[in-house]
Amino acid sequence: MLKIAYSPIYKYQLPNGHRFPMSKYELLPEQLLYEGTVTEDQFFSPAQLPEEVLLWTHTSEYWDKLQHQRLTAKEERAIGFPMRPELVHRGRFIAQGTIECARYAREYGVALNIAGGTHHAYADHGEGFCVFNDFAIASNFLLRNKEAERILIVDLDVHQGNGTARIFQDEPRVFTFSMHGERNYPLRKEQSDLDIGLPDKTEGDVYLKTLEATLPRLIKEHQPDLIFYLSGVDVLESDRLGRLSLSVQACKERDRFVFSTCKAAGIPVAVSMGGGYSRKIASIIEGHANTYRVASEIFE
Repeated sequence: MLKIAYSPIYKYQLPNGHRFPMSKYELLPEQLLYEGTVTEDQFFSPAQLPEEVLLWTHTSEYWDKLQHQRLTAKEERAIGFPMRPELVHRGRFIAQGTIECARYAREYGVALNIAGGTHHAYADHGEGFCVFNDFAIASNFLLRNKEAERILIVDLDVHQGNGTARIFQDEPRVFTFSMHGERNYPLRKEQSDLDIGLPDKTEGDVYLKTLEATLPRLIKEHQPDLIFYLSGVDVLESDRLGRLSLSVQACKERDRFVFSTCKAAGIPVAVSMGGGYSRKIASIIEGHANTYRVASEIFE
């Protein structure tokens, strides 16, 4: 059964005029239920991430600043949100949702988090709309509890997973793979275990051929027992921040290839949604909904 992490806490609203489309976290579950892709019993509400587990990834100094709302103006600008206690609270539920998705993926083959993919967060600070790094938190949790021995992070958001790369730069049990827009944010990139930077206006055929030539090889070489997949839809041509040129169909075929490759290899895959900034919210929802449709089809 396809399991999906979702909590009403995910849909915390930012002040009017902020460009991050927070409404997608409410609209996506509604769309999936309306069209019959999923049913109510497939959703689960994650618990709150314990402070102890949070501190396995993030520094106590950073956590103290967030708890007491003591970020400097510069630190807040780097995150990109007007920081509020509600956002810190929300982030703990999202990260715990990714942990629980990993556990459900081991049982059912796949599980998806309606939010997450917060790959710009470093151990000691946040960046790029990311407060906590959910893939890093979940990976460290699984490794510490001996629920995984080797993890592959497949980051196909249009922006490089710089925080994730930095956190795991000295951790051989976690292989970080980021395929992203070379000239896109972040301007100063970290070094993942494998980075593939794509030129502006890269279209779907080139994108898919690159992915098809890479992912099976990484699985064979690294031999992961779990994959985290960041399925950002900011690769779409319609995306305001993306700079790539994938159609909605090409993005769907990307998801199909990742899921079918994971299933064929017998490797569970836990998914977080990542970015999506098209001007029309319907384009964002359609791109994300395709991820669930394909997952439902392949892991039926």
